[in-house]
Amino acid sequence: MEQQLTLLNIYEKVESAGPGFINITLKRSDFFSAVHSANKNPENFGTSEKNKGKSIQIEFVSANPTGPLHVGHGRGAAYGDALSRILKSSGYRVEKEYYINDAGRQIDILTASVFIRIYQKEFEDFFPQNAYKGSYISEIGDAFAAKNNPLGIDVLAYINDLPDDEEKEIDEIILRIQKSHGELWSSIKDFALEEVLDSIRKDLKLFNVSFDHWFYESTLGSVSDESSQISSAIDKLKTKQLAYEENGALWLNTNSTGDDKNRVLIRDDGRATYFASDIAYHKDKIDRGFDKLINVWGADHHGYIKRIEASMEGLGFDKERLNVQLVQFANLFKDGKKVKMSTRSGEFFSLADLINEIGTDAARFYYLSKQADQHLDFDINLAKSDSKENIFYYIQYAHARIFSLQKKYLEDHSEEPSDAESVVSGSYASCDKLIHEINKYPEMVLRASASLQPHIIIFYLRDFAQVFHSFYNDNHVFKESDENIQSIIYTLNAAKKVISNGLGLLGIKPMDKM
Repeated sequence: MEQQLTLLNIYEKVESAGPGFINITLKRSDFFSAVHSANKNPENFGTSEKNKGKSIQIEFVSANPTGPLHVGHGRGAAYGDALSRILKSSGYRVEKEYYINDAGRQIDILTASVFIRIYQKEFEDFFPQNAYKGSYISEIGDAFAAKNNPLGIDVLAYINDLPDDEEKEIDEIILRIQKSHGELWSSIKDFALEEVLDSIRKDLKLFNVSFDHWFYESTLGSVSDESSQISSAIDKLKTKQLAYEENGALWLNTNSTGDDKNRVLIRDDGRATYFASDIAYHKDKIDRGFDKLINVWGADHHGYIKRIEASMEGLGFDKERLNVQLVQFANLFKDGKKVKMSTRSGEFFSLADLINEIGTDAARFYYLSKQADQHLDFDINLAKSDSKENIFYYIQYAHARIFSLQKKYLEDHSEEPSDAESVVSGSYASCDKLIHEINKYPEMVLRASASLQPHIIIFYLRDFAQVFHSFYNDNHVFKESDENIQSIIYTLNAAKKVISNGLGLLGIKPMDKM
């Protein structure tokens, strides 16, 4: 075998390394091919067509449209968007979707909260314990009142003889408002929903996150409409005898597929559960023809996976087409103190606040700095520092240093170097470790794509930056010969593109100056 490989004349060296083992040494020119690729086709370096022809739909964020996005939502947003970019780079056709829960109880609570804020003078100090209390509620109420000039109401009709239970209290208020002012209720509901969605869209745009499709839950229809998507999905489950009636409610047999108990689809009062809507929604997604579905959910939804898989199998689809990625909410710390993140209480640090504090790129970087399903403590003070401990700064500084070297080179040369003869020949070997790391990049992107783990890119860039900074500190670039300087800059051009492309896959802009 050793002799046969030697006769191929494509390797630098082939030698026996004991029984059953052969050491193969590549030619320097072959090893350097990655540097050539990065220089000749920089924008596409690291991409592949491995998964060409395959389609993936990724649904992420999908926060209830009841208030601004808080920092807890940021991790799922950064993860879903970065994953989309990485999958595209490996050839997939990717569609990003936001599912808008606009048909449930939380929207009713939002509407009631805004309603009371509109008439707060009449309500005086009264405000339901379970209502949304953020300042944004008052802002929406003021905006609605300015545009619609609502008429006066009888406040006592809403606040007399309310239940002591907080949940029952808000539900009773909702029923009373709907019954007395149905048309006004609908107007406030539509207005509040669009105001909140507009806020969410703006925050996501600021966070460098976009969606191809915004799917409204309300378009699935209701169980009272026999032609709706919800009714169609439930009828199919009934036909397969997986949905059954008990105690006046309709249940789905999910226990048979590993769930800890069966789940309610239609309550005994005729109202559909969130689960029923989710079944219809997933049927809609599969019917659209994607090869694979990825749901990015908070870790608190872990118990929901089995029941969704059961419903997919019940509808005749392979549950393996669905991949649920769980994301732990991040704990945010500032000045050593944990920041609150409760939308309902109104005391929360919004995603927009975080962006204003440290910038989009640093925020995205730290959200992605650990495996998504692992606990993350996010220290704002560290993210703002310019120390080596701040990995974001450390990586960006590598890119800026290379940019500075390029700029200095062009002060004495009319164009960038077109080759690296002394490196390829081996007469200058100080770039070898850097070249070795450049060669790893395309495979690292494929690993991140296959494992659905963007943090792999960050770990790679951290190590890559360390190799570069060591090279920079150990070598006086512009004291070398002209031939070596040309070779170094040519290699560093490729190194800079690796950092730039890697950060780009994370949705982060590389910095030329620090």
